[in-house]
Amino acid sequence: MATLRESTNSQSGPLDAAGTADYALSHRPNFSIRKKIALSFLLCFMVTGAVTLASHLILQRIEQRLHFLDLADIYTSHIQQARRYEKNFLLYGTDLSSALSHVADARITLSGESAHVEQVVGARTHRQMLYHLEQYDRLLERLSQLKPVQSDGTHAIEAEMRQHGAQMVEVALRVAESERQRVRGLLRLSKQMPVVALLVLLVLILYVVRFLNRQILSQLGRVVNHARRIAEGDFSPIFPVRRYRDEFTGVVLAMNRMTRELDHRQQMLAEAQKLRAVGTLTAGVAHELNNPLNNITLTAESMIEDFRTLPDQEKLDMCRDVLEQAERAQGIVRNLLDFARQREPKMRIVNVTELLGSANRLLGNQLRLADIRLELDLAADLPPTRGDQQQLEQVFVNLYLNALHAMGRGGRLRVSAVLVKDRDDLLRVDISDTGEGIPDDALPYIFDPFFTTKGAKGTGLGLSVSYGIVTKHGGSIEVRSKVGEGTTFSVFLPAVAASSRPASSAPNGAPPQDSG
Repeated sequence: MATLRESTNSQSGPLDAAGTADYALSHRPNFSIRKKIALSFLLCFMVTGAVTLASHLILQRIEQRLHFLDLADIYTSHIQQARRYEKNFLLYGTDLSSALSHVADARITLSGESAHVEQVVGARTHRQMLYHLEQYDRLLERLSQLKPVQSDGTHAIEAEMRQHGAQMVEVALRVAESERQRVRGLLRLSKQMPVVALLVLLVLILYVVRFLNRQILSQLGRVVNHARRIAEGDFSPIFPVRRYRDEFTGVVLAMNRMTRELDHRQQMLAEAQKLRAVGTLTAGVAHELNNPLNNITLTAESMIEDFRTLPDQEKLDMCRDVLEQAERAQGIVRNLLDFARQREPKMRIVNVTELLGSANRLLGNQLRLADIRLELDLAADLPPTRGDQQQLEQVFVNLYLNALHAMGRGGRLRVSAVLVKDRDDLLRVDISDTGEGIPDDALPYIFDPFFTTKGAKGTGLGLSVSYGIVTKHGGSIEVRSKVGEGTTFSVFLPAVAASSRPASSAPNGAPPQDSG
């Protein structure tokens, strides 16, 4: 990562931002999509397992309570049989051993399943049932030991025995009914469980689908948007928008590296394009420089030959002529350097007529050498625009050069400028040539970086750079072309209203003064 930061810091501008973006992308906690998918399915499995476990526990409790109900029925049956034999004994004096036998069976039933019974009804109810059963059994034993003549003792035992017997039956029936109600409730719950499970799974599936859509499809859409942005010439780096790293981080890092390389190569090609344009201009500039240099040479030679005989006033006039021609040559060189040098935009009031005149002067000799006739049709009342003089000049020079290359030798280049009031008061500059034209299938791509119809002779950056400059100035470029007839480029620039112009701005036709 240190190597990456060093390589990005060695260059300025977008590359520094790209290094910062790569560092931010790489130094996030890792939470891969693979883990997210695994956790999503694990969550589904856990919900399904929880529903299955809950269903199993419900069925287990139903089974326990049904078993208890069987025990309760057996226990109640023994108690009721014991009460029946008790009544027969009290009425007819029959054998009481059958009642004692049923009580013993009831005790065995209750004691043999004491842990299960206590788990279902609770320890307190279980102790209460055992207490009444033991008291009832004790009273039956006492009753069996009494003589028939002891009627008073029999009546006392009978009353207490009936009380405990009734309590045993009441507790057994109450507990059995309570457990039946619980069994019914568990059965209703077991019926509702599949419906609830389906609803929970449906919500979970929707959440997982939304989660995966957000984690995968939205990320893919973001990558597609970045790729489309890069194709349109925007090489700004991609910064992280999520907290964690995942598999898309590698894709984004690769795209950032690609945009760095594309931006670097575009800058190199832009420099090459500018140097090529400067080379094209050199012939015309050399012709323009020859005139003042020849005048300087002839004047200097005349001064050397006739210096002693020339009057002082004529010497002064010749020196002024040399100085004037030198300033003229210096101005030509300065214009060429301004065109080739990169600098920050300097916005000011720009006179469109002067702007086009500067482009005409730069390329006038080239047009004459190519036998191309230049026709100007500039409206007399053109308002100025606001922009960078050198950058806008570069736009029109690029369009002039495109027209020159399209026509080869011979042809007509027509330049017109008007104010279009039905389009928000925009200045419209049309540059029309009679060249070979642009095929229809190539028109949508002519402003794309690196796209060219000139083969190896062009870099495909001239129109792209021009389009970017005009767009930054709040304008636009449109093109109309027909193969074999020619092409017209229309440059739209926002006009500066008279009320918003500074007092120092000159009227059309006079160069405005820079207030900066």
